[in-house]
Amino acid sequence: MVYTQRELMVAAAAREIRDGDKVFVGMRLPLLDFAVAKETHAPNAIGIFENGVIRDWPALESIFTMSDPPNVARALYCGGLNEVMYLLQTGRVDLGFIGGAEIDRFGNLNTHWVEDNGKRTRLPGSGGAADIATMAKRCIVIMNHERRRFTHKVHYITSPGFGDGGNWRERMGVAGGGPSRVITSMGIFSFDSENHEMMLSSYHPGVTVEEIEKETG
Repeated sequence: MVYTQRELMVAAAAREIRDGDKVFVGMRLPLLDFAVAKETHAPNAIGIFENGVIRDWPALESIFTMSDPPNVARALYCGGLNEVMYLLQTGRVDLGFIGGAEIDRFGNLNTHWVEDNGKRTRLPGSGGAADIATMAKRCIVIMNHERRRFTHKVHYITSPGFGDGGNWRERMGVAGGGPSRVITSMGIFSFDSENHEMMLSSYHPGVTVEEIEKETG
């Protein structure tokens, strides 16, 4: 079977959605992850969008933003930002998809700013990612695998993973479970159960461990 790198990432991420999960979906690849999971093994999963839309089935037409009419049509619920954030705050969201410009070995994500040769570049910021990272029961990070993005320490922690490792989340009183998988264009990573450092679980066909090491800071 011929498939693209992106399609493999979608399939891997879709497997992380369990039947009955309440999922903070987001945009881009996670839209496809949710659709694939619903069609295959998780028919009872529920999709939650940051703008207040809750769906029990993917939109019937392509959407470019979560507020496009096809995402609103036939939705289970159309509320607002506050309502869906309440679901996070009360521990009712099982899984959230997030990404970032940088990630470090403890799964901390940066979407605020980066610096290269003394020049600082401002990035879009958190959106709802910090809320998802701190309050969802599980998080899946999806991003391209590049050395400049997989760094030993991020420039700024926008969305916390496991902080400086160990029991950091418990010490800081962070309620959610943190990242459980990082799915990249080269492989899939999980986190050690004790020190919560990221480790390679599998690598995609056609990719070698040496190539992953080369693209990891």
